[in-house]
Amino acid sequence: MSPRSASVNEELRRRSRERLLQAAVELVNERGYEATTLGDIADRAGSARGLVSYYFPGKRQLVQSAVHRLMHRTLEEALEREPRTEDGRERLARAIDAILGLARDRPVLMRQHMAGLLQAEGFVRCPEQRRLAELLRDTVARHGSCDVDTDYPVLRSLLMGSVYAMVLPDAGMPLPPVRAELFTRYRLGWGQGVPPDAVAPGGTCETDLSRFFATGLPDGSPPAGDHPAEARTTGIQPAGIQPAVDQSK
Repeated sequence: MSPRSASVNEELRRRSRERLLQAAVELVNERGYEATTLGDIADRAGSARGLVSYYFPGKRQLVQSAVHRLMHRTLEEALEREPRTEDGRERLARAIDAILGLARDRPVLMRQHMAGLLQAEGFVRCPEQRRLAELLRDTVARHGSCDVDTDYPVLRSLLMGSVYAMVLPDAGMPLPPVRAELFTRYRLGWGQGVPPDAVAPGGTCETDLSRFFATGLPDGSPPAGDHPAEARTTGIQPAGIQPAVDQSK
């Protein structure tokens, strides 16, 4: 068998990372953060357990990256759905509804995510978090902000506070009054975005999240077990990858 090209290896590494992100979202959504180990995530992704530490420093960083991916792809999908619009007020309404929809439809996942943000490391600076920030900054700018550097953190903080309010165990607020408060602040019409009694295509409660993660294999790639992501099948660790010592952190 001829050696694989560098581009094929890079694609395989990227898709291995995608499988880990998807597995993390699914398992934390199903079981909660504490009941999910790195070993569980690796097994769901079909990856070597030691491979997780190659991509992520630990469980918290992996889960934060995974949830930020879900958030930015949900937001991206909401902003670009048909009928597409360049209207700044409509785009802000869609953005608010996308984030609040995640809190309503995936409370366990979002509760664990928000709790993780209160840890000492705070935001994990990763591609997923940066893309979410870019989308929100662009939404603020299109809404007419004259000072995006000030208005974006305000919107982010308001959305975080709203999510906290909605996912508090046994004391969570329902979506309509939280939405009403935000819509009043930004002078948005109740009929804009996705009102609580409406359903958007591909809404946030859809169980299949695979569209948010590019986990398929490229054409001509080797079968499972023949590349680093499937090292657990062959029993061979890729060069530079050490087995994870603690599978629960």
